[in-house]
Amino acid sequence: DQLVQSGPEVRTPGSSVKISCKASGYVFNSEYIHWVRQFPDQQGLEWMGRIDPEDADTKYAPKFGAGVTFTVETSTSTVYMEIHGLSAEDAAVYYCATLITWGRGTRVTVSS
Repeated sequence: DQLVQSGPEVRTPGSSVKISCKASGYVFNSEYIHWVRQFPDQQGLEWMGRIDPEDADTKYAPKFGAGVTFTVETSTSTVYMEIHGLSAEDAAVYYCATLITWGRGTRVTVSS
């Protein structure tokens, strides 16, 4: 199993960012893919939600509301997370993960 994420991003406050996570080595629609973030001080991880690649069903952690969108592109075995209306508090390393494996993380920097 392998999850390969897109590279680091730098954004300004109020903008959006879209991160990709490409899966390989297993049956793509057999597992949920979760999104988790870790803040710069590395004080634990925050679960943001998950997507089911089988039917694109999504579940978001309550705090994110409409600020985050998960999508799936089955033809390329890729899931995406888009964060809208970035603030400095969104600066973190974002990970996609299944129960078996994690991506290497995508660092998002938010700076004016």
